[in-house]
Amino acid sequence: MADTNIPTLTGAEILWATLAGEGVSTVFGYPGGAILPIYDALRKFPIHHVLVRHEQGASHMADGYARASGKVGVCMATSGPGATNLVTGIATAMLDSIPIVCITGQVSSKVLGSDAFQEVDITGITLPITKHNFLVTRAEDIAPTVRLAFQIAKSGRPGPVLVDITKDAQQATAPYSFDAAAPIAARPHPMLRATSNSIEEAIQLIAASSRPVILAGHGITQSGAEAEVLALAERQQIPVASTLLGLGAFPTWHPLSLGMMGMHGESWVNHAIQQADLLIALGMRFDDRVTGNLAHYAPNAKKIHVDIDPSEINKNVRVDVSLIGDLKAVLNEILPQTPKRVSSGPSWIGEVNALKGDAAVRDIINLPDNGHLYAAHVIHDIWREAVAAGRQNETIIVTDVGQHQMWEAQYFKHDAPRSLVTSGGLGTMGFALPAAIGAKTACPEKDVWVIAGDGGFQMTASELSTIVQEGLAINIAVINNGFLGMVRQWQEAFYDKNYSASPILSPDFVMLAGAHGIAGASVSQRKDVTSTVTKARTSGKAFLINFQVEKEDGVYPMIAPGAALHEMVRRPKQDPLLETAEDE
Repeated sequence: MADTNIPTLTGAEILWATLAGEGVSTVFGYPGGAILPIYDALRKFPIHHVLVRHEQGASHMADGYARASGKVGVCMATSGPGATNLVTGIATAMLDSIPIVCITGQVSSKVLGSDAFQEVDITGITLPITKHNFLVTRAEDIAPTVRLAFQIAKSGRPGPVLVDITKDAQQATAPYSFDAAAPIAARPHPMLRATSNSIEEAIQLIAASSRPVILAGHGITQSGAEAEVLALAERQQIPVASTLLGLGAFPTWHPLSLGMMGMHGESWVNHAIQQADLLIALGMRFDDRVTGNLAHYAPNAKKIHVDIDPSEINKNVRVDVSLIGDLKAVLNEILPQTPKRVSSGPSWIGEVNALKGDAAVRDIINLPDNGHLYAAHVIHDIWREAVAAGRQNETIIVTDVGQHQMWEAQYFKHDAPRSLVTSGGLGTMGFALPAAIGAKTACPEKDVWVIAGDGGFQMTASELSTIVQEGLAINIAVINNGFLGMVRQWQEAFYDKNYSASPILSPDFVMLAGAHGIAGASVSQRKDVTSTVTKARTSGKAFLINFQVEKEDGVYPMIAPGAALHEMVRRPKQDPLLETAEDE
């Protein structure tokens, strides 16, 4: 006899009920024909829908929401072009291991494969850029599929999952029970266990090392292992270098914090890695932007790699010990067996700190105001203003991709996890503005800043109206130098200053913001930066600042293609804009 307590719902209603059961409170999307039954049913459920201006914005908003909150972000779009517009955002999430669930409408199952209007094989298209995807053609399969999608997105190494639902499945009815649709408990990967032998080997390598460096990656925040990494570093007195996505996982104020490594990392950090006798890689994947030429990478160092994804082990860099598993769990096995290090010789920390001396001579902090406005000044002053207001750890910076992204990593000091939202692996221009909408939606109590170049900002500037429609107080800093800046820098360095297609004409960004209903100001002198930043932060509404900065400036240090990590292109000491160095 059927259970009369189990309600019968349409497939569309089942979708919303399941999302609500998974704790979803906000969805970012854009309606269309093949997903209209789902939008029609939305009114019956306590979920807020954010109407984007382009579906790419929806996937970036879900991504920004997930990065800022640690929860699964959700976006949706109709079939055909709606679904394909999500692709760049899905790939962005995939390369940075961000848990999002993307819901797409699909044509009726009866016409699948007939090239019906707005039919596209979105599961085939997204197969390489999702952890998993599903095509659902029956209403009764919606709840178990969506619940499984959430489990896949957030378990193990997180990532995006797409669920494509045919229109007839949305319209059909089926009995619904959230509990009955629960997936089988996720089975850990058979290799997902750090063996006791490997742990013992790692402990022995740590004890035997005299010049160790911890490489702090994004996986620290994904695992929630910040306290364990801090404990390991302090107990063993190991300096900590961060990847771009690892910034914020280890506090910059700590004496053991070195800063960012890699192509545009601090010079002393890269030198320390090259001189190390042990690298302890925690939740990072030895990306090419971190290692430089692999043949010359840390040649004298033993290497320990802790990662949750077995496929990352020995993929780029061969290691001596691999510990496969959740980082927090692995470190909690290591720490009780690791005695406090007692130093009896010259301090490795002291040697590393001594490497900072030359960079201090080139440091922007020591440069007096000479009437020019540099992007690095702007970003550093945004950080100083946040510190002065006591809001540093209550600020989320969302960057686009390019020179300003690297300057942000160098000049804004991140002491809190999830305080930097940026596209690392895919390097997606246009990411910042929509991702900031997701971040602010997830964390309305935080100050959220967009830092974008004049090129990338124009790619998704239509989402300014989304900000206004949602009433979000997001601060926007456009670093306007009249070029696609990083392209121009490479053309200057490697293409004989042939600035082919890198000069860019832009609208008046303040007037553009005003047309959307957002107040703004333009700044071209450093003396006006802090007061304008304060005005934006305290306005209680969205505010855009157009920073008119020096046109032909470069990000330094820089590692040329094919060069070793220590073979950095340095800015001459007499150059008017100096390099980064640790704050005094």
